[in-house]
Amino acid sequence: MTAQDLARLLGELEQGYAEDLVVNRGLTPEAALERSVSQIRESLPAGAATEGALLRLGRVDDTEIGWIWVTLPTATAPHQAWIHNIEVHPAHRGRGHARRMIQLIEAELAQFGVAELGLNVFGTNTVAIGLYRSLGFEVTSQQMAKRLTPAS
Repeated sequence: MTAQDLARLLGELEQGYAEDLVVNRGLTPEAALERSVSQIRESLPAGAATEGALLRLGRVDDTEIGWIWVTLPTATAPHQAWIHNIEVHPAHRGRGHARRMIQLIEAELAQFGVAELGLNVFGTNTVAIGLYRSLGFEVTSQQMAKRLTPAS
């Protein structure tokens, strides 16, 4: 992925993650967008040139169908790569492209000797959860939350 590709895709990623934070974490839209932008920029400090970041476009023939962002293991997680984002463009969903992108990144990670691949998924994203389970991902931790009504 080029810097121009990432710049083109970043706004949609930031907005989509912010929307998830509003729905799943109860943040205001403004706070959610601020958190989304800061977390993503912190994770990609050099953009597409960030060391240890694998940013790959998914293509079928000459058509871009989506993209995946994975980081290689770090000092804090020396055996685990991490999927930060996988996105199939809306017109191409439901055709197995996300599955294939994950399989291809797994093969690439195997070449690096990576032992494990992790990810987070919001509990409401049942389609993604089903895909990840079918690919052999297992729940290794779970967060739960309950929204409270503040006292008047």
